[in-house]
Amino acid sequence: MNAEDVARYLRDNPDFLAEHGELFTQLTVPHPQHGGQAISLAERQLYALRDKIRQLELKLVELIRFGEENDDISAKVHRLAVQLLEAREPGLAGQLLAESLREDFAVPYVALELWGAGDVPCRFPDSVQRQIEAMRHPYCGAPESMELLACFGESAPHVRSVALIPLRAAGAVFGLLALGGAEPERFYAEMGTLYLGRIGELAAAALKPQP
Repeated sequence: MNAEDVARYLRDNPDFLAEHGELFTQLTVPHPQHGGQAISLAERQLYALRDKIRQLELKLVELIRFGEENDDISAKVHRLAVQLLEAREPGLAGQLLAESLREDFAVPYVALELWGAGDVPCRFPDSVQRQIEAMRHPYCGAPESMELLACFGESAPHVRSVALIPLRAAGAVFGLLALGGAEPERFYAEMGTLYLGRIGELAAAALKPQP
């Protein structure tokens, strides 16, 4: 009989240990933290239970922290929405948007690029505009080209990561909200874009061309 035979027997006869409860205190196994020390099966089971409880507590703390962070972000997005609603013209809305992103969301570099907005020429070539118009979701990560950084002007050399949010009206892209980070890890490919998308929708509603 080998170890697998013993394990199979115990699995096939779950009442065995119930009928021989004394084995829990008579049999010993290595201590999970001090290998040279032997403890009973009952003590080992208690250690396993404590470890499981500790892992659950850590997960609960993490969930609470995420919930608090989401509440904080939701409050900031709501405050931004109120400010944009109170703006009387697109120029003021763009200014309030940039200020909110810098102050409330601690984004150091913010740029707005609107296609054919008044007398201000777009700083993107046609190829970059087409690339932005093809985006279905916000892009987060390293800048894919120097041309994309043009909207940051003199700050472009300091931008190490970006969040690019296309602005849409009636399904058509008419501009870009670009956020820049000084650290490569500020905006990364795996990060969630739910709130970025919502901010983009608010910005698009406030900045869309008027008929």
